[in-house]
Amino acid sequence: MTNVLTARMSSSSVRRFGRASRPALLLVVTALAGCNHAHNADVVATVNGKPIMKTEMDKQYQNQLGEAQQQQQQLTQEQAESLKLNVLNSLINEEIVEQRAAKMNLTASNEEVDAKVNEMKAPYSQEQFDEKLKASNRTLDDLKHDIRRSLTMNKLLSKEIDSKINVTDADVSKYYNAHKSEYNLVETQYHLAVIRVTSVPSNQPGNLQNSKATNDTEAKKKIQALKNRLDSGEDFAALAMNFSEQPETASSGGDLGFVPESQMKADPSVYNAVTKLKNGQITEILPLLDGQTKKPAGYAIYKVISREPAGQRELSDPSVQQAIRQQLQNGRSQLLRSAYFEMLRDQSKVENFFAEQVFKNEAH
Repeated sequence: MTNVLTARMSSSSVRRFGRASRPALLLVVTALAGCNHAHNADVVATVNGKPIMKTEMDKQYQNQLGEAQQQQQQLTQEQAESLKLNVLNSLINEEIVEQRAAKMNLTASNEEVDAKVNEMKAPYSQEQFDEKLKASNRTLDDLKHDIRRSLTMNKLLSKEIDSKINVTDADVSKYYNAHKSEYNLVETQYHLAVIRVTSVPSNQPGNLQNSKATNDTEAKKKIQALKNRLDSGEDFAALAMNFSEQPETASSGGDLGFVPESQMKADPSVYNAVTKLKNGQITEILPLLDGQTKKPAGYAIYKVISREPAGQRELSDPSVQQAIRQQLQNGRSQLLRSAYFEMLRDQSKVENFFAEQVFKNEAH
């Protein structure tokens, strides 16, 4: 099961897998198959004979309700069942991956899981760590289960996908020649990273530590503590991954990519702070404005990784080569992962009893 304590390490791959597997089609196919044989009512699906329990689906469903549950927004029966179908589909896909990894002896070991738990516990006292687990309705066993699943997924994809991708110098050169105009910068660009802390309550902190400020006082304390750690020499990317509250960038160490100078000028405080820095330096704590209302919504610290002046960037530039190589690697990886997950699904025997039940109850 996924959870915000560990989801950012693996959930993006699992969710892409789930979407690619066409849950709506799965519902129709499994229902029309007419699998009316008896099964334990506590079992909602099986993957190659291994059961997925109703308690696991229900627990994940409760986690997925998020703010709708907090705000006492009642889902219709159709909405609730649709969400449960999606949750169950993700659990099925995760089970398929785990079984494949087990066959290849790639399941994460107890030692690997314990090492990751210790890494996550490092910034906290035992009491603080226990409180965070309790606040997220997790037990230590739940956390270890998620970590094992995440590490296992990474090991499997590294073995089956990443190890098979080879981007050659010729590939890089060909891509550059076909997109040379894209490397002719019309203005200076800044390669930035950010740590953001928001004062807005949310169920999606998006960082490894499930760390989330819920009001302005908490946000101020948290961002100041992070600034103190940065000033003490701690790694910016590591702190961003563990504590930044921007899901889109936290998993990549806060990396915002290259930001054009004209875009930065939209927020004068950020522009004035960043343009005074040298590569590798960080800003002071800056107010974070809501993108739509432009009202204060938290605080941020930016790091200047590099700056690229206007003009043509040549292929001989190592940063250009690395950027192209990474882009080609990522593109091929995504394509292969989509195909790989479809293959695994096709090779597995999946029985979705909950989907059958929904179809029978609604199709009358």
